Amino acid sequence: MSSKGGHPNRRKTSKAGPKIGSGGGKKGLAGKGRTLKAEDRPWHKEYTGDDKPRKTQWKQAKERAKAASEGRTSNIGRSKPAGSATRRRDDEPELILGRNPVLEALRAKVPATALYVAFGTELDDRVAESVRLAGNRDLPIKELARRDLDRRTNNALHQGIGLQIEPYQYAEFEQLLKISQTSGTAPLLVALDGVTDPRNLGAIIRSTAAFGGHGLIIPSKRAASVTAVAWRTSAGAAARLPVAKVVNLTRTIQACQQAGFMTVALDGGGDVDVFDLPVATDPLLIVVGDEGKGVSRLVAETCDHRAGIPISSEVESLNASVAASIALAEVQRQRR
Repeated sequence: MSSKGGHPNRRKTSKAGPKIGSGGGKKGLAGKGRTLKAEDRPWHKEYTGDDKPRKTQWKQAKERAKAASEGRTSNIGRSKPAGSATRRRDDEPELILGRNPVLEALRAKVPATALYVAFGTELDDRVAESVRLAGNRDLPIKELARRDLDRRTNNALHQGIGLQIEPYQYAEFEQLLKISQTSGTAPLLVALDGVTDPRNLGAIIRSTAAFGGHGLIIPSKRAASVTAVAWRTSAGAAARLPVAKVVNLTRTIQACQQAGFMTVALDGGGDVDVFDLPVATDPLLIVVGDEGKGVSRLVAETCDHRAGIPISSEVESLNASVAASIALAEVQRQRR
C-alpha cells in the first residue's frame, strides 16, 4: 500500500457545497411560515376580507398590464359615462344611471320598479326631486353601499343614483293590424328600417301618436329598441302607442299588403312627391329608413310607392324622425 495514497476509495476532491437556487444551506431549509387559507388570500375567489375592492383593483390592474404587454387595449375597471344603462336583454330590467337621466325619466313617468341611492350621496336638488317623485309614485327607494351599486352597475359612473326600469311590453304584429282595422278611422302604421338611434325611435313614436297613427313596427335585429332613452324622447307616447317587433320586415310589409294596406317607402329618389301622395287616404303603411342609408333595396322594391320629400339642394338628407313627421303630417292633412 502506498504511503501517500491512503485508502484506495478515498475522495480525491472536496465535497461540493450547496449551489445557489438549490434550496441548500440553513437559509434554504428555514421554514416559510404557514400557508394562508383561501379566504385569507386577497387574490383568491373565496377571499372574505373587508378590502374586496382592493382585491378587484389588483386583479384589474394585472389584466390591464397583460393586455398592454400584448399590444391590445382593455376596458377592465374603467367607468362608463353617467346616463348610460347597464347592458341587458329586452326581457330584463334596465337600470338608468346618473342624476340628470334619472330625474328626466321620473319626470317623463317612465315605468320603473325601484330607485337606488348609495349611502353618502350628496343630496342636491336633482337627487332630492328624484326621491320625492319616486315617493309620490310609491316606488321602493333602496339605499345600499356604494360598492354594491358599483357591482350592480358593472362599475358604471352612476353618481350615486340609479332607476330600475320595467322591460317594455311589445305587441304582436297581428294585434297592431287588428287595432288599426277596428279603430274607426283609416288604418295608419309606421315601420322602421335600420333606425338604430333610440332618440330617433322615441321621436317617431311621438309623431306617430300625434298624427293619428295606430302602431309602430321595428325589426328585432340591428335596430333600436324601446329603451328608457326612447321612452323619454317619446314624452310618454310610448305608453299609448303599441310597438311590435318582427323578425323579417319584408315579409311583414307583404302581410300588410295582403291585409289591404298600401305601402310607401320614404326615399329621396322616390317616384312620387310626399305632398302629392295618391294613397294617403287609404289604409297605409309608411316605411322610414335610416338617415344615412335610407330604406334597404329589398324593402324599397317591395313597397307599392317610393315617396320623396323635396328639400334644398344644399341639404343631403333629413333626420329619420323629421322625415317621418313630415310624411305623417301630410297624410293627416289629406285625410282631413
